[in-house]
Amino acid sequence: MLIVLNKFKIFSYIVSLITVIILFSMAFLMTTAEKTIETSTSTKELPIYHVATEEKKIAFTMNCAWEAEDIDSILDTLSKYKVHITFFIVGEFAEKNPEAVKKIADRGHEIGNHSDNHPHVNQLSLEKNREEIQECSKKIENLTGKKTTLYRGPYGEYNDTIMQAAKSQGHTVIQWNIDTLDYSGLTGEQMWKRIKEKLAPGSIILSHNGTKHTADSLDMLLHRIIEENGYQVVTVSNLIYQENYVIDNNGTQKMQKIS
Repeated sequence: MLIVLNKFKIFSYIVSLITVIILFSMAFLMTTAEKTIETSTSTKELPIYHVATEEKKIAFTMNCAWEAEDIDSILDTLSKYKVHITFFIVGEFAEKNPEAVKKIADRGHEIGNHSDNHPHVNQLSLEKNREEIQECSKKIENLTGKKTTLYRGPYGEYNDTIMQAAKSQGHTVIQWNIDTLDYSGLTGEQMWKRIKEKLAPGSIILSHNGTKHTADSLDMLLHRIIEENGYQVVTVSNLIYQENYVIDNNGTQKMQKIS
């Protein structure tokens, strides 16, 4: 009887020990998995949507993909306010409207890369995305003498493949945190309502040429941004940090704290 009880106790001890080992193993694996997920999230590359800065400056950007009839009017308005902005230009646009692109560059504005053919880039392979960036950059360099260093995917699309393609071509991916929705036919007042709700230091504003009201509303928008609200309008390259920065999960670019 005593032998049976001892065997039972030994068996119980073994079961308890195994249970403890299993529980510790599960806890270790879960912790490791959480750390892996956290590391993956923190190292995932994101575009820049906004810049953390105390300086009262913003970047005004304009995508150019189709028509060029309003470019002269837009450039004249920008000259009136003595500001330079960033135009994200599609390769096909540059090919069809070389004089417009040259004027933009000659007036001192920054030109960014907006793909070559304006496709849905999130459906393309890594190599095809590289080609889109390369071809657009070549066309712009042939016209302006300068290579592009900023990239904005058509339709605002981005994924890991797009980010990798842009990085491999020496381009920083730029999005926006204020959308004028000018392409939908909004009036200038409607655009301003959207802008003023989010306008803050470090904002990046999205607009487009070739829309119904962008060119004839630009004067009013710049007046309110600059003269009424005291903001400085700069190019994207003059807004973003060029080194020693991080981009948080909201797409805000921040100076990296060095301990």
